[in-house]
This record gives sequence, C-alpha cells and structure tokens, in this order.
Amino acid sequence: MEKRIGVVAILITEPSAVPRLNELLHEYGELVLGRQGLPLRDKGVHVISLIVEGDTDDIGALTGKVGKLPGVRVKSVLTAYREESDGKGDGRERLPC
Repeated sequence: MEKRIGVVAILITEPSAVPRLNELLHEYGELVLGRQGLPLRDKGVHVISLIVEGDTDDIGALTGKVGKLPGVRVKSVLTAYREESDGKGDGRERLPC
C-alpha cells in the first residue's frame, strides 16, 4: 500500500470530546509526524493541526472516527506525492520547503 503525506485540521467546540479525541490520536500515533494545538478560548474553539504520513485507509479511518465526535469538525488534505511501502517514491518532484 502506498503512503501519503498530508495535513489534518481539527476544530473542537465541545470540550467534553477532548478525552476521546486524545485517545484516538494516541491510537493512530504512528501516523502523526507533528501536532500543534491552539486554544482560542475567547472564541470558544480549539484548533489542532496534524502533519500525517500513512496510507489513505489509515488516514481516512482516523479522520472518520474524529469527525464522528460531538462538537468536532475535521478536514484533511493529502499531497500528490506517493511513496510505496518499500520507501521508493513515485518519481514526482518534491516541493521545496
């Protein structure tokens, strides 16, 4: 199965969803390359952004479970870059950082 790199944005408006959200992020921790959280308390929303790498099935399973939590919205964007599970890329030019 091929691996993809992407970004997952999570918006939380219901604080009671946070413990289950953290359980899910721990459960899928092998996908997460980076995590940043920003509590916007005055606006009543907390934002978490994740940089992920994994196959589309696993990333979809994570975002699907997160999206079912009450008071949580999630969106993901995956790059066009693909990498086979053996670590070989698809020959596409990598984007400069």
